[in-house]
Order: sequence, then structure tokens, then C-alpha cells
Amino acid sequence: MLGAIGLLLGNLADTKVLWDSNEKCITEGTLDISSYKLEELFEAENIDYEAQTLIRREISPNGKSRAFINDTPVTLDVMKKVSRRLMDIHSQHETLELGNRIFQLQLIDICADNDSIKKEYHLAWIEYSKAKKTYETLIRESEQLKQESDFINFQLNELVKADLKEDEQEKLESGLQLMEHAEDIKVRFNRIIDQSLHSEFSIRAGIGEVRAQLQAIASYSSHYSELASRIESLRLELEDIIHEIEKEESRIEFDPIKIEQTKDRLSLIYQLLQKHRLKNIPALLELQQDLQQKADKTLNLDASLSTAKASMEKTNEALNQKALLLSKTRQKAFAPLSKQLTQLIKELGIPDAVLKIEHQTGQPGIDGIDSLELLFSANKGIPPRPLAQVASGGEFSRLMFCVKYLMAEKKKLPTLILDEIDNGVSGEIALQLGKMMKTMAKNHQIITITTYRKLRQRGMLITSFTRTILLTRPSV
Repeated sequence: MLGAIGLLLGNLADTKVLWDSNEKCITEGTLDISSYKLEELFEAENIDYEAQTLIRREISPNGKSRAFINDTPVTLDVMKKVSRRLMDIHSQHETLELGNRIFQLQLIDICADNDSIKKEYHLAWIEYSKAKKTYETLIRESEQLKQESDFINFQLNELVKADLKEDEQEKLESGLQLMEHAEDIKVRFNRIIDQSLHSEFSIRAGIGEVRAQLQAIASYSSHYSELASRIESLRLELEDIIHEIEKEESRIEFDPIKIEQTKDRLSLIYQLLQKHRLKNIPALLELQQDLQQKADKTLNLDASLSTAKASMEKTNEALNQKALLLSKTRQKAFAPLSKQLTQLIKELGIPDAVLKIEHQTGQPGIDGIDSLELLFSANKGIPPRPLAQVASGGEFSRLMFCVKYLMAEKKKLPTLILDEIDNGVSGEIALQLGKMMKTMAKNHQIITITTYRKLRQRGMLITSFTRTILLTRPSV
């Protein structure tokens, strides 16, 4: 049973668990999660939320494993994240989290019932973290910008001085080509003009003669008239073309000084493109804008740093105020929690139990300013020490059960699976254990694993369960 649940908790799979090594193994769990407020978790992991959630693990004969939540394939990490909010195995071998200071802090918070102030502190922590990150980023940027300031200004001044225009390069290259071939262009234009207008057999004269002949016979046929019109259009088009050529010819001039100026300008553009490893002037203009922003940022650096620092200090002050309030709620819970846990553990067969909470404060962190350590002693005359140093497996297990008993009064807990929690107890202690299970089972699901022999010996224990599932192992 624990092996099957372990697979749903995301534990590593082994082909040894296969009943038939030739067939796929499927383990499924249906859980009512309506009261666990896990909608945000499901949304964050892109899983369809269902109040009745189905968790499934499939293991193929070749050892490959697949995990599903509500028929959506998920990774084992996601399965662990979800299922461990829903199921909790409690045994002598799985209570190490009690020695974890984060868990101890969560226990205090549950008993202090300080959810609202914790949320306020968490929001203040987020605001402070953002402000601190902004300030630290500005400091790093300022140091880098100060180091680069001279180089940035040099590059910027070079580009500003160049006074580049977006389409300048294409115009200069086209203009240079015309100027360098001005003599050839001018000669050819003049030949065209002469052949079109001034030679003995000019194009204009030839078209004029054709036009006159067609007009003379145009009245004989509509087709002749159409041909005459077309020749007239051709004559007009020729006149327009010649006029344009004459204008272009008049514009063409060979200017060595202007050619050199154009070459110098293009040489500057090419040098800038090569220097910055860019392809065109728009890219240079974009670089200039970026350099200008950096230069402006450098000039306004002190003001920006001052504003960011003030914001960080303001949010830090608010954070410290919330941290003190949160710490006070926790400290109020120390004495009642210690007293309750000590009484409960004594009732479960450790009469000399002593439990204390060691508390220190420090700098604000994600969980506040409090650092806690549960100190425990099971034997008379031995001072309380950290749990990992003093508690045996059985003592640890019973103490953890008492912790969960108290937590169950304040919070909806996952399905609690008790693996031989009654190991080593009998008589009145066993009855007390059963009564505590009964109380917890009123609002929580409990699965208890024990042995058939123990159930027979502790018949009164069975009758104390209300919503508890009993799974038995045959006694050896």
C-alpha cells in the first residue's frame, strides 16, 4: 500500500514492483481537493483543475514511468509538488521534516493563526525586493557607465558630428556615379539630341514626313486616320523625351571638387559602418540614439540612484514594521504551543518530556526575521537539545504525530497515512492515541496501517475511529 502511494507521491519506480513483468503497472488515486485551495497551483502548472482529481502513475515493463494529473501528462517534479500537498505519510522513518527549521516556523505560524499578517509581510517583502533589485542594478550600471563614459561620449560625438541622414548613402553613391561619368553621359545626350533634331535625316523630320503623308489619306479610311493619330502621339512623345534629355544634359557637369567632397563623405560613412560593424545608416542612427540614452543616463545617474535608494529605504522600513508585527504573533504562540505539545507527548508515554522553543531574530528574509529551533528532552535531568540530537525514532514519530494533531485543529491537512504509529505502545497510551486519531478524523482523512495482532489486542482502539480507514498486515 505504501509503495503504491509512494508512486503517486512521485517516488522513483522500479520494475520489481510489477506483479507481472510483461504487463504495464497502473496506480491511481482519486482525491477530493475541493477544500485545499490549489487552483493557483494547478493553473501555474497548466493542469486542468477538478475538485475530484485523478492522479495516475504508469510503469511499463521496460522500467519507463509516466505521470498524469486529470489525464494531463506531467513530470515527476510536478507530481511531487501537487501530490505532497494532498498526502502525508507518517512513520518513524519519514518524520525528518520536524527537525527542519522551515517546517518548525510553519508550525508556529499555523498555531499563531497569522495568515493575514503573513500575507502583508510577503507583499512588503516583494516590494522591498523589487526596490532593492532596482537600486543594485542601477549601482552596477552606474559603475559600468562611469567606466565607459568617456568612450560613450567619444562615439556619440563622432556620430553627432557626422550628422547622418537616413537615405544619404544611396543618394551619394548614385550622385557620385553620375559625376564620375559626366563627360560620357553629356556626349551621348548631345548625340541623341543631334540625331533627333538637327541632322539631315533627323528622327523629328522623318516622323514629320510620315505624319504628313498619313494625314493626306486619313479621310479615306478610319484605319488610316487611326494610324495618323498614332504617329501624332509618337511625335509628341518624342518631343517630350527630347525635352527631358535636354534638361538632363544641362544639369550634367564635371566638378572635380564636388566629386572629391562626395568621396570624402562616403568614405566617412563606410568607416563608421566598418568601425561599428553595421550594414547601413539607419543602424548607425539607432546606435546613436542608444549612445545618447546612455549618455543622458550617466548625466542623470546621481538623481536616479538617489530616487532608487529612497524607494528601497522606504520599502525596507515598511518591511521591518511588518516583520516586527509578524514576529510578535509568533512569539505569542511559543508558550501555548510548548505547553500543548509537552502535555500531548506526555500522554503518549513520554512522562518526562520537555519541549522548548529557542528564538532569535535577524535580518528580514522571505519568511520574516525569526529563526526558530525546537528543543526537546525525553528524559529527566537531560536539558532540551535540538530534535535531531536527542529524539529516538519512536519519540520522534510520536512528537510529530502530536504536532500534526495540533495542526489539524487549525488547518486542512493532507490525507494522513499513519504507518504503525502504534508501534511500541499499549494500554492507556494506545487508547489515548486512538482518541486523538478519532478527533483528527472528524475533519481529515486518516489511513492507519497496523497489524492484525495489534488490532485484536486493542479492540477498544478500533471502535474509537470514525472516519479512519484501517489497513492491516498479518502478524508474524
